[in-house]
Amino acid sequence: MNFATQAIHAGQGADPSTGATVIPIHPSTTFTQRAIGEHQGFEYSRTGNPTRAALESCLAALEGAKHGVAFASGSAAGAAVLSQLRPGDHLIAGEDLYGGTYRQLERLYRPLGVETTYVDLRHTDDLGAAFTPRTRLLWLETPTNPLLQLADIAALAAEAEARGVPVVVDNTFATPYLQQPLRLGATLVVHSTTKYIGGHSDVVGGAVLTNSDAWAEKLRFYQNAAGAVPSPFDAWLTLRGVKTLALRMARHCDNALRLAHFLAAHPAVAAVYYPGLPSHPQHALALRQMPQGRGGMLSFVPRGGVAAAERFIARTRIISFAESLGGVESLLCHPATMTHAAIPAEERARRGISDALLRLSVGIEDAEDLQAEIAAALEEG
Repeated sequence: MNFATQAIHAGQGADPSTGATVIPIHPSTTFTQRAIGEHQGFEYSRTGNPTRAALESCLAALEGAKHGVAFASGSAAGAAVLSQLRPGDHLIAGEDLYGGTYRQLERLYRPLGVETTYVDLRHTDDLGAAFTPRTRLLWLETPTNPLLQLADIAALAAEAEARGVPVVVDNTFATPYLQQPLRLGATLVVHSTTKYIGGHSDVVGGAVLTNSDAWAEKLRFYQNAAGAVPSPFDAWLTLRGVKTLALRMARHCDNALRLAHFLAAHPAVAAVYYPGLPSHPQHALALRQMPQGRGGMLSFVPRGGVAAAERFIARTRIISFAESLGGVESLLCHPATMTHAAIPAEERARRGISDALLRLSVGIEDAEDLQAEIAAALEEG
């Protein structure tokens, strides 16, 4: 089956007991067993739930994975992977990454003796020197949050595989519609399903996808033992959202490309970060690695610094000034005080995240309306 068909049908056959076409919500916390050791695949909802199992099967199919493991949030999904590290272990992470991931690495795992080295993964040649005998993971985002940098997954995975190091790709920005990291050599894919997969800003969730039986066993043990699982209703909402992922992503990409071109040509804009622009340093990689489109996320810096950014924020109406991304509505974010506030100011500046940077999750509204609002918000005075 092709992608759009899988999004609607994978893991979601008609209910065998009633014929219900839409997968039911199974709120039961427990499941009656026939006898000792005899159950119908489910015992207790923290351990496994039919609605969650349908979501896990669907997401695995979309990523081309053998296993899917769902969690209560993207952060919980990331924590499940990182939980496999032990004191003395080392991991390599991309320098430009979500502030919540940085918070986990620095505030939770470094005090436990897990060291992280941050590398600019745009330059594959820089990676080799970062490996040590203690390196256990390579963690990357592509496109990155918030500067929309790209990492060459296949090249980095080859480097890591030669050293026996698993590669984790946070695929939240791209979604499996635009990019499938497992096919490019990654070991694990992490999603905040809160974002594009759910797609409607109404449910929090996360997932890890893998072809590795060993990793799947570890992740399922952690899922059950730690208990950060989505409720059956959350799993059902995410399944409802994912059905339209292909349609939504196509519109997100079209709108983002139009607005990126508009911003890049506007005299009141100092810089635009969007891999779909020919001016993006990694545009060729974007075309090769994300053939269906370059995503719905862009960032830009208005001329005039922080004052101009504040003025732009105050003038938007259709575009909401809010945390998160990937919903049908357009969302504007100020990374320095929102998503990346956990990174110290001097470190943000070193990484290129200025206090004037704005991140725009381009929704599926009419592009003409969005462009008109941006044009008005950029006007002087």
